[in-house]
Amino acid sequence: MISAEKVLFNSVQKALQELYNINATDIIFQKTRKEFEGDFTLVTFPYIKETKKSPEQVGQDIGTYLEKNEKQVADFNIVKGFLNISLSNDFWLSYFNSVKDCTTIGMKDANSSGRTVMVEYASPNTNKPLHLGHIRNLLLGYSVANILKANGHKVIKVSIVNDRGIHICKSMLAWKKWGNNETPESSGMKGDHLVGKYYVLFDKEYKKQIEELVGAGKKKEEAEKLALLMLECQDMLLKWEAGDKATVDLWKMMNGWVYEGFAVTYKTVGVDFDKTYYESNTYILGKEIIQEGLAKNIFYRKENGSVAIDLTNEGLDEKIVLRSDGTSVYITQDIGTAIERFKEFPALKQLIYTVGNEQDYHFKVLFKILNKLGYDWAKECYHLSYGMVELPEGKMKSREGTVVDADDLLKEMFDTAEETTKDLGKVAEFTEAELQELYATIGSGALKYFMLKVDPKKKMLFNPKESIDFNGNTGPFIQYTHARIKSVLRKADVKFDAFFATVEFNSLEKEIIKWIYDFKGVVEESGKTFSPSLIANYVYEITKTFNRFYHEYSILKEEDENIKLFRLQLAKASAQTIANAMNLLGIPVPEKM
Repeated sequence: MISAEKVLFNSVQKALQELYNINATDIIFQKTRKEFEGDFTLVTFPYIKETKKSPEQVGQDIGTYLEKNEKQVADFNIVKGFLNISLSNDFWLSYFNSVKDCTTIGMKDANSSGRTVMVEYASPNTNKPLHLGHIRNLLLGYSVANILKANGHKVIKVSIVNDRGIHICKSMLAWKKWGNNETPESSGMKGDHLVGKYYVLFDKEYKKQIEELVGAGKKKEEAEKLALLMLECQDMLLKWEAGDKATVDLWKMMNGWVYEGFAVTYKTVGVDFDKTYYESNTYILGKEIIQEGLAKNIFYRKENGSVAIDLTNEGLDEKIVLRSDGTSVYITQDIGTAIERFKEFPALKQLIYTVGNEQDYHFKVLFKILNKLGYDWAKECYHLSYGMVELPEGKMKSREGTVVDADDLLKEMFDTAEETTKDLGKVAEFTEAELQELYATIGSGALKYFMLKVDPKKKMLFNPKESIDFNGNTGPFIQYTHARIKSVLRKADVKFDAFFATVEFNSLEKEIIKWIYDFKGVVEESGKTFSPSLIANYVYEITKTFNRFYHEYSILKEEDENIKLFRLQLAKASAQTIANAMNLLGIPVPEKM
């Protein structure tokens, strides 16, 4: 059916033409604020100059016209320069009839936009397990991919693994020196945890050597370069780059342990990828592009032989793109990888990088260089920047082993979900297997919702216990409401196929229908802004509204059969909308709790 905004646009356009001879094409409506009566609000200030009337008088004129000429308008009121318009119950009932049995409320048909978008998330190093910071990255990237799909785009989900470099050699060297051939099987540890153990051990022993050199009279900066462990590590990196078999075999073995560990964590978190890129395959990409850029005077060679680009006129600095020895830096690799992706996927229209805000400058430089190299698609590259995650205890440090491990955090969430569920006495009707699945559903839902309800750009403080509360703006509260609705629907012995010709619904019923109507617009806006927090806060509001309705009005005990059936259909549509919203966040909703 035609949208409310379209109905009002056409009618207001006619009103402005007939009343004032104004040919308006840019007419924007807002959702009426909660403290005022109305469904949609028109700001009248833009029309006072041409009409030579006060904002209130313009609102009165347009409101009177609409009430007389548009059957879908039931009432209006004016607050200063704001015309608040109430649509008729017939309009809202007609809308409800059109969506009450729809399973894809708020979402566009798959691939209907004709636009292909790539979302990169999860850029882990293979020298340690995933941690709390990776969790926010994973959840944000995966949810944005879901939201873009819901907007009708074809989405390619990718990851790039940083599997080479000096940091990887640190854990390799430590294992070679002190590992005694320890394996995940012999140690009983996940592979990524085992490798991370040796990364921490390297740092510990490296610091000891630095202290010894400083004690012998060396300056700290000099000691860091002269420490034997660092020299051995640099030698190992050179051997890897030269293809030394023993070094490469060790690298493959330890990386294999990490990949297996990552796969387990990804499955537990509930995310996946369509393709994974590896830095070991991409680190030399871009070097030829730099040579082409040199020939075009986009880059220049410095006296020490390194290659750079001067971006000071763009408000940035000089950036080295090749070292003096001809080796690439991160930006070189990223230039090459971006170009390769657009070659590999010719239909690709946009590339979104989900990376923390500490890399804001890096991506400004990357996109500027790609633009200077003449790639038109550079303007469609976007850095989905997000703030860091901290705990009440403060920041985390990987080298010192003080990070919050993702697997430990997930286990804590599941254990807390179990404890909370048992305390509330909600376990009687479940088998043990069902309970374990429920604890995982509640625990992961709590974690994901708490992470995603915060605007991505903001730094956030994560409190596990606060996130799992069954009341308030939390995942479990929304999950429980969905399960409650499903319980009501299971108890109802009716066929959900009625068409409602007339229903005099109350204010809360109308408010729920309006929330369902709003979902499509929220999905569109969250897709434009890459912000799952809009979805999260929307689903909390509709859930909160439904709970008010549930406590104030009877559904199954309603004596009027038409109203009872309408309320059941309203509950069903509410549950579907809640489920759709939560699924966009990557959060499962249980059928019972």
